[in-house]
Amino acid sequence: MFSHLQIYIATAREAVADTVAAAGEESHELPNLLTFINKSFAHHYDALIYAMFVALMMITIAVITYSKRQMIPGKLQNLVEMILEALDNLFYSVMGKESRHFVPFLGTLFLYIWFMNLIGLIPFFKSSTSSINTTAALAITVFLYVQYTGIRRLGPWGYFHHLLGSPTDAITWCLSPINLPIHLIGELAKPFSLALRLFGNITGEDILIAAFVSLGIMFMNMFGSPIGFPFQIPFILLAMLTSTIQALVFTMLSSIYFFMVLPHEEHHH
Repeated sequence: MFSHLQIYIATAREAVADTVAAAGEESHELPNLLTFINKSFAHHYDALIYAMFVALMMITIAVITYSKRQMIPGKLQNLVEMILEALDNLFYSVMGKESRHFVPFLGTLFLYIWFMNLIGLIPFFKSSTSSINTTAALAITVFLYVQYTGIRRLGPWGYFHHLLGSPTDAITWCLSPINLPIHLIGELAKPFSLALRLFGNITGEDILIAAFVSLGIMFMNMFGSPIGFPFQIPFILLAMLTSTIQALVFTMLSSIYFFMVLPHEEHHH
């Protein structure tokens, strides 16, 4: 195991240096499998390819589970049903009975982000969420779906009334010209906060792990050890926890955004 790690890290350090020279900018991540194949191509498309890989993996699991479903579930079906039930209960606690309309989207969003976060902890793989392009795409998708839901459920005037702060008397109507730009700025800030929070935390994990991998290689050279020192292992375990938390935070905030644009009379806890 450690000899394999030594070979990977030695090659990784060389690949990082080559990638930096080719791209003209600093890299803080360990290289992935695509980096070894084509450094220039990987620099631009590795996040997209690994995101597609995770999507195909999820589709495959879903198809297999559905095609082999039974009244008495097997291990895979039981695991999938347990995860879906937990997510359904979680979103119900936030949105009430309205959550049933959004569980397919929010549940898929959570699992997709979670798997993308975790897959980067495997050697030769990459967390697509360490790319701002990926997190921005996810955040924009949530933003557009939230706005669509608000317009569809409230109607055009109801949605505009919501942006005005839902005024009901003379005082709140007088404050509506102030509430409107504040509300618009708040709505536009939501996708930025979602994208930057997820991107920053996952990138930070990658930087930390890469730093301790390099430290292990440095100690290997200092002490003449044939294998690298696995200083990064505790931080990989920590990253497994924080990756789960970040996927949960992104999804829970998204569920709150949906809840906020639903008609008030339909809010149930």
